[in-house]
Amino acid sequence: MKPTLRLGMAQINCTVGDLEGNFAKVSAKIKEAEDKAIDILCFPELCLTGYPPEDLLLKPKFISDNLEYLKKLTSLVKEMTVVVGFVDRKGEDIFNAAAIIYNQRIKGRYYKTFLPNYGVFDEKRYFSAGKQQPIFKSGPYVFGVNICEDIWHKPGPVEQQAKAGSSLILNINASPYHAGKVKEREDIIKKQAKDNRVAIAYVNLVGGQDELVFDGQSMVVDTKGKLIARAGAFKEELLIADLMLPFGKKPSARGIVNVCLKISENEKPVSATRKAPLLNPVAEVYQALVLGLHDYVTKNNFAKAVIGLSGGIDSSLVASLAVDALGKENVVGVFMPSEYSSQESQEDAFALAQNLGIQFFTVPINGIFKAYLWELRDCFSGKQPDITEENLQARVRGNILMALSNKFRWLVLTTGNKSEMSTGYSTLYGDMAGGFAVIKDVPKILVYRLTEYRNSFSKVIPERVITKAPTAELRPNQKDSDTLPPYETLDAILKAYVEQDKDLNKIISLGFSEHDVRRVLEMVDRSEYKRRQSPPGIKITHKSFGKDRRMPITNRYKG
Repeated sequence: MKPTLRLGMAQINCTVGDLEGNFAKVSAKIKEAEDKAIDILCFPELCLTGYPPEDLLLKPKFISDNLEYLKKLTSLVKEMTVVVGFVDRKGEDIFNAAAIIYNQRIKGRYYKTFLPNYGVFDEKRYFSAGKQQPIFKSGPYVFGVNICEDIWHKPGPVEQQAKAGSSLILNINASPYHAGKVKEREDIIKKQAKDNRVAIAYVNLVGGQDELVFDGQSMVVDTKGKLIARAGAFKEELLIADLMLPFGKKPSARGIVNVCLKISENEKPVSATRKAPLLNPVAEVYQALVLGLHDYVTKNNFAKAVIGLSGGIDSSLVASLAVDALGKENVVGVFMPSEYSSQESQEDAFALAQNLGIQFFTVPINGIFKAYLWELRDCFSGKQPDITEENLQARVRGNILMALSNKFRWLVLTTGNKSEMSTGYSTLYGDMAGGFAVIKDVPKILVYRLTEYRNSFSKVIPERVITKAPTAELRPNQKDSDTLPPYETLDAILKAYVEQDKDLNKIISLGFSEHDVRRVLEMVDRSEYKRRQSPPGIKITHKSFGKDRRMPITNRYKG
């Protein structure tokens, strides 16, 4: 009878370029796994370098240093098989690689076969593709190792490794989050397992890296495609699964790499195998934003975050996310009233700050704004007030926030949402000024849902903030609806155009008025130059601005 095979999936939060820190995390998990009698321990894709390392990969010393840390790691591995992601080099080529380590020796390597080059991925810029799909043997168990994108392809490495005799596939990943992606992953993994009659262990990275968030949610499915273990979302975890696998097809001796002759047949401690529940869609997005914000601030060594509080829903949500990510002692709110700011806005901003328990300043901008107008009086002579004066108020506020940032090393969090970023309903060097755009990829309607979700477990955002009509308060009686279609209409058009690449006529055919569609598309197209100058923000939709969507600024196509 075969002994039970105990798998461990180390879902860890790595930092790009922090070779020492990443090595320390991997080493600690190896020690933890030894205490839990794990036979095979898997780490995420490129966990030694962090993902994505981008143009660090063009630095030869970075590659060499990562290989040195792999050597140090190898010396720590004893009576357990460890699969770890790193960057390998052969001559002039580098590879997105996995090392299979046992008894202080690298027993084999696997090189990623399918290199993604779409959306946020740019792997063909750096890596050469692997050509071989080796299989490995630990005791009676034969397994294959592959990396991330490889599991999405049929035919591909999974099928080849299964045909060669594998009953288990270890797939290591750095798969970024977007809403709905966990179901896509689970569906493809279950199908690959069932079609190829193999168990699949899928280990994923967790943590924030610039605009990307990795959600973890590592999982194991059996040979029938049934989910038997799943790690939690957005947190580090060592997921354990005990497997009894079928003998399956006998592998050919020529094509197999013997890792170890046998695995432990001793009785293992009780397994901590669990199936973490999936989050509901809004909670999932909220947790992604919290983790992405936390890691951006802490990994870049900022002391605190500062937010311009307007009394509106966007800044209220950003402040709530910041408190949940960083702690109330590390968040500062600043209310900057003008002559157009309502009493209600001031009350709501103050109430929010009190509810959250954050430090709060009021810095009026009237005097500064009037000083600007006075100095510009000759230049503006004979001209009626227009959007110039509105933008000037926003830029005064941006300057105040950046002054506080410089003086105290606080990171300015901007508060613009995806609906505003799409249409240019924002002021360059004004409300767009800052270091991180937390809700840059969150459409306005989703802002409301996230706010309701946050209030469901602690009612910190005043009800009036949610129910009042959105307004920038830069002129008398101003409302967002003066400039934009209703947000329900706007967000649906934007999703079709920005995320689904539908053309004018196709969007009109969905039931929208030609006037609204033309107006929205024109706003999106002419605002590209603004988005290029906006701070990075957390990706939570299928297609975000930035790496996902790379439109030319100079562009006369109006399709």
